[in-house]
Amino acid sequence: MTTVGESAAAAPGPVPPTAGPVEPPRPKRADARRNYDRIVAVASEVFSEQGPEAPLDEIARRAHVGPGTLYRRFRHRQALMEAVYREDIAELANRGHELLRELPPDQALGEWLRAQVDWVVRKRGFAVAVKAAMDTESETYEWCRATLRGAVNPLVAAAQQAGAVRDDLTTTDIMRIGHSIAIAVEADPDSAERLLSVMLAGLRPQNS
Repeated sequence: MTTVGESAAAAPGPVPPTAGPVEPPRPKRADARRNYDRIVAVASEVFSEQGPEAPLDEIARRAHVGPGTLYRRFRHRQALMEAVYREDIAELANRGHELLRELPPDQALGEWLRAQVDWVVRKRGFAVAVKAAMDTESETYEWCRATLRGAVNPLVAAAQQAGAVRDDLTTTDIMRIGHSIAIAVEADPDSAERLLSVMLAGLRPQNS
């Protein structure tokens, strides 16, 4: 499985910065939003524990809502899974924006790659199930793709402007590299840091 956004083609050369932090679409009313957020948070935990086929009634019970409330918010399992996936993508994207504010560009890019690898290792089974049923022209797919690229674009651009990475590096390159490392270390997550260090050294300009 490819991470949403990393399979899109991108031309080589410096990447322009794009939008700031984002959040996935949620209900506007406060009570509806609280229920929505609670259901999605609990669903994320239950899907992580029991897999994508976890009983929806168990999610409703642990979220302290009735099954009717859950099904009014999410008409079917795929809708709930996509909502969890959106939250994951928003969290990963917003981490990129935070890192760019807090760290020098080269460190920010490296830390975001670590976050990406960790997320793919932890959530790959769930993400595979979501993507298998998701139309690549759907609103959810496009939102996730744009959100993730909107976070990684400025990370790559800042690192290039600082002379920390090659000018021909693209956002697509970064997401594919991170995803590939995550798949490679799935059975041995402790080896991720060594591979990331080797990869990050290889991204530096040849004359640095």
